[in-house]
Amino acid sequence: MPPSLLEQLASTPLSGANASYVEALYEQYLHDPASVDAAWRRYFDALPAGSGPEQAHGAVIAAVAARTQALPAAAPGGVPAADAASEKQSAVSRLMQIYSSRGHLIAQIDPLGLQQRSRPRLLDLDYAGLSDADLDTEFYTATRNEWIAKRATLREIIARLVAVYCGHIGAEFAHVSDSDERLWLQDEFQLGRMQYRFPLDERRNLLWQLTAAEGLERYLHTKYVGQKRFSLEGADALIALLNDLIQEGGSAGIEEFVLGMAHRGRLNVLVNVLGKSPAQLFSEFEGRYDENHSQGSGDVKYHKGFSADLRTPGGNIHVALAFNPSHLEIVDPVVEGSVRARQERRDDACGDKVVPVLMHGDAAFAGQGVVMETLQLSQARGFRTGGTIHIVINNQIGFTTSDARDVRSTTYSSDVAKMLEAPILHVNADDPEAVVFAMRLGLRYRQSFHKDFVIDLVCYRRLGHNEADEPAATQPLMYRAIRQHPTARKLYADRLVADGVLTAAEAEGMVEQYRQALDSGRLEVHPALGLIGNKFTIDWSRYAQADWSERTRTGVEVERLAALGKRLASIPGDLVLHPRVAQVIANRNKMMSGELPLDWGAAETLAYASLLDDGVAVRICGQDSGRGTFFHRHAVLHDQSSGRRYIPLQHVRDAQPRFTVIDSVLSEEAVLGFEYGYSTTSPDCLVIWEAQFGDFVNGAQVVIDQFISSGEAKWGRVCGLTMFLPHGYEGQGPEHSSARLERFLQLCAENNMQVCVPSTPAQMFHMLRRQMLRPFRKPLIVMTPKSLLRHELSVSSLAELSNNGFANIIEEIDTIEPSRTQRVVFCSGKVYFDLLKARRLAAQPDVAIVRLEQLYPFPVEEYQAVLARYANATELVWCQEEPQNQGAWYQIRHRLQDLAMPRSVYYAGRAAAAAPATGLSKLHEAEQRRLVETALNATSIEQTLRNTPRLTLSPSAAAISTPIRKQSS
Repeated sequence: MPPSLLEQLASTPLSGANASYVEALYEQYLHDPASVDAAWRRYFDALPAGSGPEQAHGAVIAAVAARTQALPAAAPGGVPAADAASEKQSAVSRLMQIYSSRGHLIAQIDPLGLQQRSRPRLLDLDYAGLSDADLDTEFYTATRNEWIAKRATLREIIARLVAVYCGHIGAEFAHVSDSDERLWLQDEFQLGRMQYRFPLDERRNLLWQLTAAEGLERYLHTKYVGQKRFSLEGADALIALLNDLIQEGGSAGIEEFVLGMAHRGRLNVLVNVLGKSPAQLFSEFEGRYDENHSQGSGDVKYHKGFSADLRTPGGNIHVALAFNPSHLEIVDPVVEGSVRARQERRDDACGDKVVPVLMHGDAAFAGQGVVMETLQLSQARGFRTGGTIHIVINNQIGFTTSDARDVRSTTYSSDVAKMLEAPILHVNADDPEAVVFAMRLGLRYRQSFHKDFVIDLVCYRRLGHNEADEPAATQPLMYRAIRQHPTARKLYADRLVADGVLTAAEAEGMVEQYRQALDSGRLEVHPALGLIGNKFTIDWSRYAQADWSERTRTGVEVERLAALGKRLASIPGDLVLHPRVAQVIANRNKMMSGELPLDWGAAETLAYASLLDDGVAVRICGQDSGRGTFFHRHAVLHDQSSGRRYIPLQHVRDAQPRFTVIDSVLSEEAVLGFEYGYSTTSPDCLVIWEAQFGDFVNGAQVVIDQFISSGEAKWGRVCGLTMFLPHGYEGQGPEHSSARLERFLQLCAENNMQVCVPSTPAQMFHMLRRQMLRPFRKPLIVMTPKSLLRHELSVSSLAELSNNGFANIIEEIDTIEPSRTQRVVFCSGKVYFDLLKARRLAAQPDVAIVRLEQLYPFPVEEYQAVLARYANATELVWCQEEPQNQGAWYQIRHRLQDLAMPRSVYYAGRAAAAAPATGLSKLHEAEQRRLVETALNATSIEQTLRNTPRLTLSPSAAAISTPIRKQSS
């Protein structure tokens, strides 16, 4: 009988003290069994088989732990029973592991040498159980590669460890739990740091990149004194990093990079990486622009994006720099969404062809929540892009006047990325060779494992937050050091001259050559080809001229709709549905045959099916989008026995466009930013983001303000994103009632977006089809229903889905004689059905109720037609559920009133309030009942207002006889 594992261990010098040594040996064995001694190989071969390396790895640790427990205790004052030589070997193994995991703490990564970090005791010989007397003793290194000999003296081992882990790059790989990834990183890093040497032509090119980076900043500083440009000075190596990344990426088969960055160094990247014309940049500094071709507001030069095609050894590569507002990291999810759309366009499922690169400020990376939200998208199925290369431009001062003690609670600004177990390299920006080495390792890792990689570019900021700032006022010691510190270009030029790579005159000649190019406005980025395009390039010109008045037919023939509906309701015979879901599907079958009227879920899915059948892709994303927060959509069906998923909309027809429905991570800001980025890159896809409840969009307000509502005016970025925001007052409290309609309407101008409140399933159907069939792309904000999803009056027929299209205004549906009508009540959304039921019960033939289904752009012609139809009506009322200071009233009353003159328009609804709604159900019911009565019954107005201070019929809460003064538009 073979000896037990414990018996094997008993015959070896193992103990808990040298577990790390055994771990290192075992990792080497996993990598290459032939590289370990035969005795160890037999021992590892005998370990219990597991499902993977990590399970077997655990057996080693458990065995050593068992051996430790079995060892007899040492006598008081004595020494452990283990062999002294083995204890020393174990100590060396531990020291090697400590250097690999903690060497970054003493690495020379700060160009200024100001970082105050104490040497960890873990790295001291005596702490490891060694002394100077052991320095010339040979030990086994358990190496898997040639970065160090298999046996070496402790002195040689330490020298190699310092060279690899304590130089200008500090490596953090220990938090990577996957052993294959961690061993790969260690091997590549160790071998690269010890063996790789840059060829002479690459070294000269690095100096040229530094010369260009420094030359542009100095030129701008001299020519445009005091103007903001957010200089790159101090982080000049970023230009060398990006240029090399693009060239290496092209060689690796990458076809597109999408870059995201804030302001610092942006102008330098535009000119020296992407090839933007210096003459064009200078004209922006001088404020010159073409009045005949300028549109919208425009934006400052350091927010602008750019796209270019660049020549690489592997072929032309497209590089896009995303537009970015002042909200720094908010561009991160936008870039990821754009990348995902580009990857799907190329059928690049793994992310081999299109790569996102995000550049961060150190304080922003550590401090802004959208960074964490975006990182969390990295491996989620609906959002993954195959790994992102992150570059932290770490100027060590945060933003304006702070320092590291004020801007984070972690050792490094990059520590937040450890939540993904992303490898991190901290690199001294004054060493361009180390910077480029770090980038190349990061790119290879990303392409090999399709996960995120972080390069912490430790640099400094030579000038202030902007060029008019005086940073020495708050950072005197740092800026004294910066004034005395040579630039990265000067340091590297001196190094190359000392190495005989070039002469001092040649180095200075580069400076003069670049300056002369700028004087002539000439571009010196040799790989730049401009924007030549390829088969994946989107023609955006077809969406350039938006004609809102153009009528678009969105109806679909009843026969085709019925066929599509029956196809969606035909599920595999072996799919076991939940009884409630089975009933939904059975009802939809009846709806297609006319036995039941269409509900919202049926009409919505018919809209998607018809678009897919027309060749339009659909992407829906939200926290409960597959099923629907309110159990109405059921786009994803779940087998109750196996858990497998079936998505009927992916089976509309053969070779149909992509249909994607995603239950997103619990994020609003990053996910909405992602969907915005996706929609700006994929105009042929209906992209929908759905809030779980409308108020939850509050968490994404920056995306709405900076991108969705203003991106076209600022940057000319066309976007067709649709937002579903559940909205309606059902007594569910402040956070489950309002989607903050007033905020969206406040942002409306220059025909920048659409705001709609559909009240029937047919309206929803036509609105969604219109969004894609119109010859332009504008954001669509939809106040979607909650209780109306199952309201007995809010239903439609198949015939209504086949008519012309979406109605901006729906006029009176009952038999009301226009000439006898005394009052017209205008409203939107759920309150319409409350008004309708109340009027029918009261039998009021002189009150008409009209729905405004599109609040922006305001339907002027349709509204005027309604006013003309009810020319004898003396009372015009706007009724809403929201408080007076919220909802649509304050944003549309001038439009209502101006067109109604000389008649006055009155307000009926809740009084102004700080919160969107009450949290008391009985109070809600009373308010709702009374506002309906107020809107419909002129005789009860004064009594209602006296008894209910939370209700009002006019801005001053006065009687109905007090008109609203005319408002200017």
